Amino acid sequence: MLTNRQLLILQVTVDDFIQSAQPVGSRQLSKKEEVPFSPATIRNEMADLEELGFLEKTHTSSGRIPSQKGYRYYVDHFLSPTSVPKSDIQQIQSIFEERLLEAEHIIQRTALILSELTSYTTILLGPDMKKYRVKKFSIVPLSGQSAVAIIILDTGHVENRLVEIPQGIDASDLEKMVNILNEQLTGVHLHELQHVLEREALSLMKKHIGRYAELYQSLSTTLVSPNEEKVYYGGKTNLLQYPEFHDLQKATGLFTFMDQLPQITSMFSDTEKGMQIRIGTENNLQGMEDISVVSAKYSIGEEQQGTIAIIGPTRMDYKRAVSILDFMSGDLSRELTKLFKGLNG
Repeated sequence: MLTNRQLLILQVTVDDFIQSAQPVGSRQLSKKEEVPFSPATIRNEMADLEELGFLEKTHTSSGRIPSQKGYRYYVDHFLSPTSVPKSDIQQIQSIFEERLLEAEHIIQRTALILSELTSYTTILLGPDMKKYRVKKFSIVPLSGQSAVAIIILDTGHVENRLVEIPQGIDASDLEKMVNILNEQLTGVHLHELQHVLEREALSLMKKHIGRYAELYQSLSTTLVSPNEEKVYYGGKTNLLQYPEFHDLQKATGLFTFMDQLPQITSMFSDTEKGMQIRIGTENNLQGMEDISVVSAKYSIGEEQQGTIAIIGPTRMDYKRAVSILDFMSGDLSRELTKLFKGLNG
């Protein structure tokens, strides 16, 4: 168990290193008002903290830096809620004053603002595509044998997909098909479209549309939606400004990770409700040893959930990151739920 003196020295050391990115020495700490100890006393305590695994000694300086264990202790014991500055609140709320009508646009804008406020990289995972529901379906004929199938989802998102219309199909048959699809597909989850088409819509098309088989063949492949989650980035290159990523190998590893969608989605697949902070190797992914990830869930309505995350160096300003993310995830959930209810009320 750490003594009160060791706790104070550890806290101030982490705070100082977060701000300066420079190893912290005993003489440096002794000049701070909140540390009323001599350099010799501080040096002894820092040596003990190093032996206990909370601090590490660098090869280039007599100072010390926090270890992963030190950061974890700092996050678990010293992190207290702080108020979000009024200017930041105004910038966050400006997202929702733009009256964006699609959840996807709001999420994209949120990723950008969050990266600007924190100077870190942000990742937002859209809600699971499997839980999106169809609100309305229509077909707009184009030139020749092409048409656009328009699927409006319950989040306000509009999916446009090109459909090949068999030659000679009567316009009245297209209209009948649209009516059947709206009757059968409204309220259906995207990943269930193929099943509902086969089980319900096909039999009705067979009864009311002459060349139903050709139309069904065109639609069945077009309407099936991919089930992967969408990923939105903000400030993807922000981390390059930090000395930790001036090393080309580290920077390359980080960008390689961010380009791999399966790794991104798996990283947050088990994220629980509330704020989650993973430091260095706790991310369990190669290339993330010098990275901390602060994440939270947001919601759209009652069913759909996504993840909002801040990615930064392990010496991240955790107090600011947690405060802003907590405020933003709450506002994002409220606004998206409001939008969802407005579109489906």
